[in-house]
Amino acid sequence: MEGRSAGCTVIREAVTNKRMINETVRQIEEMETQSSSIAAVKAAEALRELTERECHTVEDFLRVVERNSSALQRANRSHAPLYTTQQRIVTDLKDADPDSVSAAKERLLDTIDEVVTEIETSKDRAAERAATLIDDGDVLVTHENSSTVMATLMRALDDGKEFHLYARESRPHFLGRRTARQLADRDGADVTLIVDGAAGHYLSEADRVFVGMNCLIDDTVYNRIGTLPLAATANEMDVPVTVVGTSSKFIGSGFSFRNTFRQGSDVMLEPPEGFDIGNPGYDATPTRLLDTVVTEDGILQF
Repeated sequence: MEGRSAGCTVIREAVTNKRMINETVRQIEEMETQSSSIAAVKAAEALRELTERECHTVEDFLRVVERNSSALQRANRSHAPLYTTQQRIVTDLKDADPDSVSAAKERLLDTIDEVVTEIETSKDRAAERAATLIDDGDVLVTHENSSTVMATLMRALDDGKEFHLYARESRPHFLGRRTARQLADRDGADVTLIVDGAAGHYLSEADRVFVGMNCLIDDTVYNRIGTLPLAATANEMDVPVTVVGTSSKFIGSGFSFRNTFRQGSDVMLEPPEGFDIGNPGYDATPTRLLDTVVTEDGILQF
């Protein structure tokens, strides 16, 4: 994946004999890193490997960084934070105009540290804001296992609030099971795992729905498959829907969302005979179905 420039050579092999960038690309391609924010952090950290290359010129080093950054971005064209953070790292390195290879490597490491710190702190600040929307005793509904939504729920518990949570199992990867397990031992959280199709039944009790987001483009939130029917049903039942994410997921020009279609074996193990299996990773929810979108910068009302 990462390639070699004529002016650069590897001076140290990873202990596992698997390059971090190659392994990270594989993980993102295979959706092992479920959260788009986590994928962005992993991708940024993977670029550290490039400082182990011996490059003769700054231009050689920049080409190697660009080539590997592009490989990481191509690993999942639906992950907006992956795109925005990798673009920032490459642009920052170019704009710094380093006068030596060592200076370029130092600048790359500094920018990676800045990006990773910003992702984590932005998530925490967004969670802090979103937690203010939870009242003590609320009944909540969640979908999948957004790391920012989980941080929101944890923050509410840390603030001494109690809530009942209906966690949708989120087929086909059952990410809701992870949500239920993470909250199972927390005082103040009364958790019930429900099948996806039961959301309409339990929404009649709910005070609010919390979901994450992969990205927001124009008036559309792209998120894990199942978000759209949940938001539409909640809207019909007058239950407010809150999307929680970081500002890095607000996308302007340059990024074109591409849905990920996964293998049919996620849905059923035996080969389909006489029919196809549709298994998209994401769906598109119009903001008119939402009550609020919360980021580290504030709370947007719709």
